[in-house]
Amino acid sequence: MPCTARVRLPQWSSEYGPSMEDEDGHFGERVAASYDESAVDMFEPGVLDPVVGVLADLAGSGRALELGIGTGRIALPLARRGIPVHGIELSRAMVARLRAKPGGDAIAVTIGDFATTRVDGTFSVAYLVFNTIMNLTTQAAQVACFRNVAAHLEPDGCFVIEVGIPDLRRLPPGQTVVPFQVSSTKWAFDVYDVATQAMSSNYVEVVNGRGDYTSIPFRYVWPAELDLMAQLAGLQLRDRWAGWGRESFTSESRQHVSIWEKRIS
Repeated sequence: MPCTARVRLPQWSSEYGPSMEDEDGHFGERVAASYDESAVDMFEPGVLDPVVGVLADLAGSGRALELGIGTGRIALPLARRGIPVHGIELSRAMVARLRAKPGGDAIAVTIGDFATTRVDGTFSVAYLVFNTIMNLTTQAAQVACFRNVAAHLEPDGCFVIEVGIPDLRRLPPGQTVVPFQVSSTKWAFDVYDVATQAMSSNYVEVVNGRGDYTSIPFRYVWPAELDLMAQLAGLQLRDRWAGWGRESFTSESRQHVSIWEKRIS
């Protein structure tokens, strides 16, 4: 499989994570250019409408803070409902795609690490969807994220996370890899380290006889662990569902939507 040379870029360093070669982190121009197309199913109205409906209800007459706003998949339809949205995003390349869309210029975005970046004002709801909490690759960063959100929330404000349940039940003893896409030209697989909760999603694609490989690191996290992070930040679990349709969360659920509330005693 042929290799292509890479230009070494200045390193960007997060307070809670390892240095990365691209200042846009793992979602630089190469990923941003095809991001929407790679997740096209997530833009379908049947997927988007329940998400936006829940968030709009939680926002009420207040403001919404999106952590990892990306290309605006959620922020744009939420803003069209009249909810003021402010985003935090590390990747300038992703924000450029947001800005190019109708209404994208009207959404305020602060460039930075959403675990620690502060913005002005307070919010009725903050949200972190599509497994993005796992982009914080240490427990310390995930804890810091909860504290950062709590500092932005109004009293009785809510923090919403959508994230998958770690797929460890598919790992027999001694196996660390779970494939999730296999075709004649594309292969994708997750690699797990159950000792550290580190994982990575890996993608191999062959185009015109040339191979391309991408690997993005994550840290998987359990619902109970998130609840403890919330407690440390002064938040209390209000609801947990198996999806945006408010389905019951059970031991067989593959993902969860959790809502924590900022209670002022």
